Amino acid sequence: MTDGKNKSSNALWGGRFSGSPSDIMESINASIDIDQRMAFEDIAGSIAHARMLATTGIISSDDAAAIERGLDQIHGEIERGEMNWSSALEDVHMNIEARLKEIIGEPAGRLHTARSRNDQVATDFRLWLRRACENVDQLITAYQSALVTQAEKHADTVMPGFTHLQTAQPVSLGHHLLCWAEAAERDRTRFHDARKRLNESPLGCAALAGTAFPIDRQMTSESLGFDRPMANSLDGVATRDFALETLAAATICATNLSRFAEEIVLWTSRRFDFAKLTDAWSTGSSIMPQKRNPDAAELVRAKPGRIAGALQTLVIVVKGLPLAYSKDLQEDKAPVFQAFDDLELALSAMAGMTADLTFNTDAMAEAAGEAYSDATDLADYVVRELGKPFRDAHHIAGTMVKLAESKHVPLSGLSLADMQSVEPDLTDAVYSVLSARASMESRTSYGGTAPIRVKEQVQLWRHRLLERQAI
Repeated sequence: MTDGKNKSSNALWGGRFSGSPSDIMESINASIDIDQRMAFEDIAGSIAHARMLATTGIISSDDAAAIERGLDQIHGEIERGEMNWSSALEDVHMNIEARLKEIIGEPAGRLHTARSRNDQVATDFRLWLRRACENVDQLITAYQSALVTQAEKHADTVMPGFTHLQTAQPVSLGHHLLCWAEAAERDRTRFHDARKRLNESPLGCAALAGTAFPIDRQMTSESLGFDRPMANSLDGVATRDFALETLAAATICATNLSRFAEEIVLWTSRRFDFAKLTDAWSTGSSIMPQKRNPDAAELVRAKPGRIAGALQTLVIVVKGLPLAYSKDLQEDKAPVFQAFDDLELALSAMAGMTADLTFNTDAMAEAAGEAYSDATDLADYVVRELGKPFRDAHHIAGTMVKLAESKHVPLSGLSLADMQSVEPDLTDAVYSVLSARASMESRTSYGGTAPIRVKEQVQLWRHRLLERQAI
C-alpha cells in the first residue's frame, strides 16, 4: 500500500509506473527547495503558453482564461507566503500545476499541451537569469556612483601608487578609485553581453524534438520579452552555456571586487592608516577591545572562492553530457542561485563601504613622498632639460637615489653640489620636480593621474551615470 505522498509522485509520471519511489529516490529527485525561486518566472511562462494555445485554437479561450485566473491566484498566494510546497511533487512546475488543478479543476490538465518540463525549466531559468543580470547592472551602477563621488572629492589628494606592493610613483586617490569604476564597467558590459545571448526562448522545444501541435513560438517569445525563439529544439532544452557565461561574468566581477576589498583591508590597518570605516562597516574582537576589524571587506574578499566554485560546479555538471536533456541538469540552478546571492551581497557591501570610507590625506601624502617615489620625475627632468637619453637619465637618477640613501635624506634633501657631483649640468630648477604632488600633477597624458585629467574623467563618469538613469 502506498501513502498519499507517493501516490502524488506517481501521478506525475502517468500510467507507466505502478510501484512507488523509495524515500531516497524521492529525496534525490526533488528540486522544489531550490527551484521554487523561479515560481514567478514559471507562472509568466505558463500564462504566455496558455494564451498562445488559445490563439492557435489548441485549447479553448475559456480554458485559457480559467488557467490564467488560477495562475494569477497562485501568484498572489506565493507573494503572501501561503503556497504549500510539496517535495512529493518534485519541482516548482508540478507544484504550481497541482495547485492550479485544485483551483480550476480539469482545464489545468490542458496547460501542459505542446510543452515539456524540459523546455519549461529552460525558459524559467533564462527568465530568472535575465532578471538577475538586470539586478546586477543596477548594483554595479550604485557601486560606481560611490566610487565616482569619492573620486571627485579626492581628485587632488596625493597617495602612493604601488607596483609589487612597493611604493612606485605618486598618484591621485581619485585616479586610483576611478580604476575600480572602469573595472566595474567592464563587469557590467559582460553581464549585458551575457543577457543578450541568453535572451532566446526555448519554450516550444518540448522534450527535445519540438511538437506536432501548430504552436506559435514567435508569439510566446515576444510576450516573454525574448528576442527570438531558439532555432534548434535540441539546443533549447540541452544547453546551459548561458548559465556558464553568467557565472563566468560573476566570477570576474567578484574577483575585481575582491581586489579593492583587499586594499580596503590594507588601507584601514594601522600600518597603512590611509582610511577608516565607521562602526557600520566594522566589527570588534571578542577578546581584544582595541580592535576594529574590516570584516565586511574580508568577506567580500572571500566571495570569489564561492562564486568561482559555482562556475566550476556547473562546468563539471554539464561536461560530457550527450544530447539532449539529462537529469544532471537539475543540478544547474543551486550553484547559480547561490553565486548571484553572493555577488549581489558583495556589490551592495562594496558600494556601502566605498561611500563610508574617510581618508587620512596627511598619511597618504607622507607615504607618497617616501621611498624615492620622485626618482622617475628626476630622470624625466634630465631627459627633458638636459637632452640625455632616458637610459642615461635613469642611471643618473639611480645614482642620486643611492647617494640620498647613504645620507638618509630624500632626493630633495640632497644639496645642489651633491647632485652636480653626479650630473654637473643640473641647476637648482631640478628641485621643482622633487615632490610627490609635483610628480602627480605632471602626469597629464590621457588616462594619467594628474588632477586635471581625473576631474575630466569624473565629469565623463557623471554623464554616463546620468544617462544610464534616464534609460
